[in-house]
Amino acid sequence: MQSKNKNRFNLSIMITDKFASSLVQQVLAWIQSSSHIVILTHMSPDGDAMGSSLGLCHWLRLCDKQVSVVVPNTFPDFLSWLPSASEDLIYETDSEAADRLLAQADLIICTDFNEPKRIGSLGDRLMEQHAAGKRVIVIDHHLMVEEKTVPPTDNVLKLIYPDSPSASELVYRLLLQMRVLQPNLPALNLDAATCIYTGMMTDTGNFSFNSNYPEMYEIVGDLVRLGVNKDAVYNSVFNSYKTDRMRLMGYCLYQKMRIYPEHHTALIYLSRKELYRFNFQSGDAEGIVNLPLQIKDIYYSCFMREDKVNPTEVNLANGSKIKVKISMRSQGDRPVNTMCHEVYNGGGHKNASGGEYYGPLPEAVERFLNNYQHYFKKD
Repeated sequence: MQSKNKNRFNLSIMITDKFASSLVQQVLAWIQSSSHIVILTHMSPDGDAMGSSLGLCHWLRLCDKQVSVVVPNTFPDFLSWLPSASEDLIYETDSEAADRLLAQADLIICTDFNEPKRIGSLGDRLMEQHAAGKRVIVIDHHLMVEEKTVPPTDNVLKLIYPDSPSASELVYRLLLQMRVLQPNLPALNLDAATCIYTGMMTDTGNFSFNSNYPEMYEIVGDLVRLGVNKDAVYNSVFNSYKTDRMRLMGYCLYQKMRIYPEHHTALIYLSRKELYRFNFQSGDAEGIVNLPLQIKDIYYSCFMREDKVNPTEVNLANGSKIKVKISMRSQGDRPVNTMCHEVYNGGGHKNASGGEYYGPLPEAVERFLNNYQHYFKKD
């Protein structure tokens, strides 16, 4: 049931201003002067990608804007329950319709990514619209490499804060600050709040990493006051997997996990043939990388899975038909984002990062084994 506070943000909570007032005013001016808005998020959308894009979408619709969310490819089934997720346009299967929306848009907003390559061939369309002078807002929490992101111009606003644990939290903070500047703006509704909470929860592993500061829980408390059922969200995301996925997890731990005790490291890697054995679907690998961290004295975990190059990323693959998705996690003051960036052209947060390798799985594994000792601590 939605709470009695459903019609407002709880502005009494002391959330430190994340963005400069002048930046928030400019974002608000661009939104208010736009009628057609397209929101983009990254390939293989996770909970934060879906939460930040859909949460923002719901609020913009309350502002009487025509808003569409375009994702490069399909999202996991355990996120399909999110309000309006079924309305997302999938570029991989409906590129012509998505291209028309981008051409008609007054404003494009990118959430949970800041490098066009993260959205594959959809990134080419984004850059075409940027080159034509269309306004672009980027809301992200990943490290920014200036030469890889959308080039800075008068038509680009970047809200990129790597110290924030999720793009969804950044969306919440932005909406809160805009309503402080202009209190007559629409309130956050339950659909938007649910999406934002889901993004925050999933990108912190249910608040188990990158989440040790009080303001996060003030935001969570406010979202719960708005009516978010955090227990139901948890069950929808983490307790809705298929039997095949549970068997896959057991296989990973019993037969595929390799331990390198000197560097407190675990590695799991799966070929496409192995995934096929377990009827693998998008999202089935979610959380596997975290499992080895439950072992005493294991502080680093790497999970790799082989996949085919999809049509939206052919321009990134250098002719390869195979790619390897890499996920890394760590505990404490033990960064994994440096290795992801330097070895796999990826990045992310200190304790949660990822990347890709366009080529065979054995090559990606060999690259890991040749490099992890240089990045991971022995003690």
